[in-house]
Formats: sequence, C-alpha cells, structure tokens
Amino acid sequence: MKLEVANKGSLDTYWVATIITTCGQLLLLRYCGYGDDRKADFWCDVMTAELHPVGWCAQNNKTLQPPEDNVYLRAAIKEKNSDWTEFLIKELTGSRTAPANLLEGPLRGKNTVDLIVVGCILEVRDAFEPNVYWAARVQSNIGGRLCLSYVGLNDPAYDMWMFYLDTRLRPLGWAKENYLSIKPPTDRCDLRSSSEWTEALDEATAKALKSPLPLEVFKDHADLHTHSYRPGMKLEMVSPKEPFHICPVSVTKVYNEYYFQITVDDLTAEATPTCVVCHADSPGILPVQWCLKNGVGLERPQGFESQDFDWADYLKHTGTEAAPDVCFPNASQSRGFCKDMWLEAVNPLQPSELCVARITQVKGRLLWLRLEGLTKPLPDCIVDVESMNIFPVGWCEANGYPLTHLQKTVCLPQKKIAVVQPEKQLVPSQPPDVPLNLCSSIAMDTGLVNGKYCCSQLFINHRCFSGPYLNKGRIAELPKAVGPGKCAVVLKEILTMLINSAYKPGRVLRELQMVEDPQWNCQEETLKAKYKGKSYRSNMRIVRTADQVSEFCRRVCERLQCCLNLFGPTIVSDKCPENCFSQTKTKYTYYKKRKVGRPSLGENAQDGDMTKPARRRKKRKAIFVQKKRRTSIVGYQATESPQDSDYYYDDEEEDFEEWGSEVSSSSPREENSFKDVPKRGRPPRRAALQRRATHPGPETSDRSSPRRTTRSVSYSQNQTAKNTHTKNESFEEEDRLVLERNPLEWSVSDVVDFITSTDCASLAKIFQEQDIDGQALLLLTLPTVQECMDLKLGPAIKLCHQIERVKVAFYSQFAN
Repeated sequence: MKLEVANKGSLDTYWVATIITTCGQLLLLRYCGYGDDRKADFWCDVMTAELHPVGWCAQNNKTLQPPEDNVYLRAAIKEKNSDWTEFLIKELTGSRTAPANLLEGPLRGKNTVDLIVVGCILEVRDAFEPNVYWAARVQSNIGGRLCLSYVGLNDPAYDMWMFYLDTRLRPLGWAKENYLSIKPPTDRCDLRSSSEWTEALDEATAKALKSPLPLEVFKDHADLHTHSYRPGMKLEMVSPKEPFHICPVSVTKVYNEYYFQITVDDLTAEATPTCVVCHADSPGILPVQWCLKNGVGLERPQGFESQDFDWADYLKHTGTEAAPDVCFPNASQSRGFCKDMWLEAVNPLQPSELCVARITQVKGRLLWLRLEGLTKPLPDCIVDVESMNIFPVGWCEANGYPLTHLQKTVCLPQKKIAVVQPEKQLVPSQPPDVPLNLCSSIAMDTGLVNGKYCCSQLFINHRCFSGPYLNKGRIAELPKAVGPGKCAVVLKEILTMLINSAYKPGRVLRELQMVEDPQWNCQEETLKAKYKGKSYRSNMRIVRTADQVSEFCRRVCERLQCCLNLFGPTIVSDKCPENCFSQTKTKYTYYKKRKVGRPSLGENAQDGDMTKPARRRKKRKAIFVQKKRRTSIVGYQATESPQDSDYYYDDEEEDFEEWGSEVSSSSPREENSFKDVPKRGRPPRRAALQRRATHPGPETSDRSSPRRTTRSVSYSQNQTAKNTHTKNESFEEEDRLVLERNPLEWSVSDVVDFITSTDCASLAKIFQEQDIDGQALLLLTLPTVQECMDLKLGPAIKLCHQIERVKVAFYSQFAN
C-alpha cells in the first residue's frame, strides 16, 4: 500500500512511501523512487508518525516533494523524470492506498483482530434455527479465534469456539435491525428460566452499548450466496458429528434463499435425526457420486440392508433425486494443498485443543488430516480447504497458544541442562512409559492482547565489553539491531549470531542452557552452531513476552561475562552506562590472572583440554601465524581493544580458532613475502613459543600479553619486508587496486561486474544469486565464503584475494 509521509526537517512537505512489511503498529517503509533498493528502508510507528492516505496532501494544499536532505533520491528521480508530478503519476497508477481509518481514529495502529477484546458482546446465530440469535460474551481472543459463552450461562462446559469471520457471528443489535428473533439457544434454553435469560440479556446489552464493538470487525465477513436446493434432494457430506467419514444426507427443510437444513440419512426406526443448518458455501457438502469419482469410501446409511451401496438403487428405493451439480460451484478447488504438508488443526472432539497435523491425502477440496500427539489416536479427520479450524505452521506460537506436539518431542522437565553433542550423534529415544502430561503446557493470560508477544528492536552495541567467550571482531560484523518482531523469533536470531561470534560455539551453547528462570513465560527453541567442521545443537528456553525480554538479555550477558548492555533494548552511543570502556582492561587482567595465565605451555588448560603442548605448537606452526601476519603487510587490520587478543589464551584451541577464523585469504603476495624467511630461522612468534617451552617460569617476560606479541611479530615482519622490498616492489605495485567509487555504494550489479573482471569471473553468478552488494562484499571472510558459497579451499582463497584487494583499496582511499 502507498501512503504520504511527513518529511523530517521540512515543515508542511510530504513524500509518498510504500509499505514493505508490518509488525503490529510498526511499519517498514520505503520512499518511492528507490525501486527495489532496500538500503534506505525505515521503520515508523503508526501511533506517533504523521502518516496520511494518498490524496491527503492535495485535499489540504500540502506540498509533495522528496526530502530535501535526500540528495540520492532526488537525483534518481530527476534522472528519469522531468518533475515530481510526472513521477508520481507513473508510480501511483494502479496502486492501493492505505485506508484512512487505519491511520486515524480509534482503529489507528490496530489489527482488526485486536479490536475484539475480552468482555465484548456479539450475537450468535442459533445452531438449529437460522432466524434465531442470542448474545454471547468473548471469554478469550487467540489471534481471532474466539472462546464465547452465551449470556446467562457462566459454566465453562458450555463455552464454544469460533473464528471471528464465522458467518454465525453478528454485531450486537443486528437481529433486531433485521427483524429476527432473539431467543436463548435451542439446545440450552432449559438450563435457565425465561426470566433469568431475559435479565442476563438486558444487563449485558446495557453494558455493551456503552463501548460497542467497532463495525470494522465485520468488514471481512463473506456475503452469503443464494442456494438452489429443494426438500428431498440427496447429496454427500462429511459427517457433522464425527468428521472422519463421508455419508449420504438429505435436504429436509428450506428456510429461505440462504439457509436450508440437512439431515444425515438413517433408516432405522428408532433413529434420532442428526440435523445441521447449512448455506450455499457451507464446508463439507458434496454432490452425489463424489466419493466414487475420487476413490473415497462412502459410509452406508444406518439400517441400509445391502452391503454394496449404489446411488442409483438408493435414489430409486427412496424415490428422491440427487442435487444437481449447479449447487456445487467449487467442488474441486484444492487451494494448493498437497500430501505430507504440515499445519495446525483443531481437534474436532476437543475444540479448545490445537494439534500438529499432517495431510495424508487431498481429494478435491477436502483434506485428510492426521492429528499428532493425542493420547488416544483418532482416525484421519476430514476438513474443507476453506475450514476456519486449520492454521499455518507457527500460528499457535505466534499467538501464544499451547500446541499439542508430536509424542516424540515429549521432554522430562528434570533434565534442565542437556550436554551439547555433535549433531551426528543420535539423541537417545524417550522411554515408552513417559506420560504425555510431562511436557509443560504454556500458561496463557487471555486478558492481554496478542501484541504482548511482540518486542521492539534489540540493539547489539559493538563497543561494549565482549567478555571471554565472544570474539569482538566478529561482534563488530553483526548488524546494529534486530527486530522488531515476535519476542522468541528476535531473541533466537540474536542468540544465534552471538553463538556464531564465539571462539568456541559449543561452550557458549552450554552456557546459554544455564540461563533459566521458573517464573519466565518461555518456549523451547533449538539453537545450532558449527565448530571445526562439526555441527552442534542444544535446546534453550527463550522468553515469549515483551515484559521479560530486558531481564532475559541481562541474564544472558551475565552468563557470558560480558557487558550487560552488549545486547538488549538499550542502545549505547558514546559511553556505556556500565562504564565498561574504562573497566575493560581491569576485567581482562583479573580474568587472565584467575583463569587464562599459566607459567608454561606444559600446564593444563583451565577448560579441561588435555591436548599435548607439543601438538598445539605444531598446529600453530603450520598455518595460523603466517596468515595473521599478512594483515600487517597489506596495511589492513581492524581496530581492536585490548580485550580482543587478551582472551586468545583461554586455551590453545581457542587461540587457534581465533587465528583461523580471522583469516580472509591467502595471496601470492603473502607467499612472496615469506619466501625466504625459513632460511633465516623460525618466525619470531614461533621462536618466542620455543623459548617459553625451553625456559618455563611463572614470572618470565615471555608471559607478556598477546597484544604485544602480535606487535613484535608485525615489527619483525616489517623488517623482513624491508629487506625484500626491492624484490617484491614491482609485484605489489601491479597488484594494488585503485577504485573510482566507494565500494560501500556498490550495487549487486557493480559487484558482479568487478568479480567478472577478475580471474574469478566464473563465480560472478553466485554473487548475483545471493544479492551481494558492496557492503556485504566487504564483510566476506574466508570462513563465510567457504560456508555460504559452498566453495572448496582453493577457489575460496583465490576469491578472497580479490575481496582483500577491494578492502585494502577501501581503507586506503575511502576510510577517512
């Protein structure tokens, strides 16, 4: 949809924007003129921003023009159009504008579903008499699925569930306006006296009229179509009492042009008729011979003598006619459902229960669903594709409603901390005698609106203290904010980012499992990580409500021993309230003395890592030191605070993980630079390690900080580079890249053009498919290239060399 947005810093001027996505009252907007470019998308709150439907400026003599400070947008529009008016005519032709009532008035910023609050009064059509209505009170609203109780009945045993779009629901006063009867429900009228029913109705009506339900709620109700049925006609229908089979039924009464009564055929003498009121679009009614044509079994009528049911003989025997096909205009519409798809569905025998369901077969417009997780298995239930009792996967989670899971996922609550194991190891199967009720159900406060499960943006403050587990370099590559959205979804995304930013992701997974509070409203999520070629996963309980997000973030930060503001709802600009900038070195020194420092390489790691020191030394010697050195030669090294290097020595494996993960590429220049080094002895860092192993001592100068060791490596390396400068000068000049434009401004096509111009032209298609623009290009490293592009080491190193050239050129030409 399109709408007009007030320009910041320019009074009485507006510009047209497109709604990209919505999250409650928050809108993600993009100014018209950006096309498919999402770099300037911005969020705004309907409740606070000045938003109007298209045409409002013309009606109120306001100016429509792009923001004055947005030079890029103005230039892009002027490049293809003579003036703003011409551009807007092209842009707005055929588009939809946002309705005024959603931007102004009582409905501002609200979804239709959220207008129905607990205590609202509706009128419900009688289940057996279509011209009779009675008032019902909303007991709960779960994403539009309403739990209703008839006015005058306070017993929960008589509550009923309906979706808010059900044609049986009408606004209060609708029956009186249409000259219909207002009577207690036919099947419940004997539970109260006539005076009690009337008194309860008058009291409820008086209260409801003070704050009536907005008619906007009923704007999406489908209009009823006229039917062509006559009494005596036969047809097939999903059994209304037990929706597990299809049976023959008859039209026994026609009320008017919209409603008729259907009765299940039963030929026994003492049968109690099963009747249901239908309209032309009622789900589950089918023409005669439908089961035969679709290969589905038809249930024989009770009392029918012959074993083989044949419609021709049956119609002749009963002296009736089949309903013509014109009565079933949409009998074969499948809506794209397929076998083995998963969804969430209402248990027909327990309407308050929603289950995980799998589609076992699709015939025409009917679905056969297998409900999972039930203590007593049911046959496959049959629902219509237009049924209001089926929902997409994730609907219960999004609306905070408990879902009956697969029995395989039943978990014992006493196992609060699970050991993180590689993904290839199978989880032990659950004992067969575990009762189903051990899986904790989610307590739900039906008095609150569904918006309590959404949270605003959560910020990742890159400058805050990152602690012993997280790599500050990788933290700096994360987005500054995540969200808004559902609390569990936003938190899971951030936690996944933090895990992948760790020196040892498996260790962080174990720490996160310890974050738990019995008072939290949680749901269990599976978090995954990769480390040294293995995949790890663990289950963690994540809060689901917005009021608990802040405390959850704080507890996670405490567990990871980082600044309490590293991530959460608080954004840190220059100075952290925790004063972690000034305390970083102190915290590090304390941590180092307590856990990290050790007199020699022969001493065991505090982590319990029993790997031999000699093997560690050999592993370090092989590759990591030299690849880290290269950053000093080419002049590209990210700014680090003392903590970046300090935690390398938590144990040797973390040291190696850090060095290896920071490598971006390996280039011919690197090999050239170190070509003659082995002839003059070991590289300085390896020599230092050798000295430390030969002369152990707790107070030797070899225990100097890794930061200083790194600097000494760079210095010695630069001396070596000077000695070989003449030999490599011509090659370095030839390999240096000069850019005409800042790579941060490169589009996807610019990136593709650059890759095509290099010796990696065959990989350009990957950049096109994955929409990698200039900003994304500068974030690529060797591990991400190998993982995300599925490249072998050789091509990945070759590609990273070209990316490194762009990074070096960027820092030398544009960084300042």
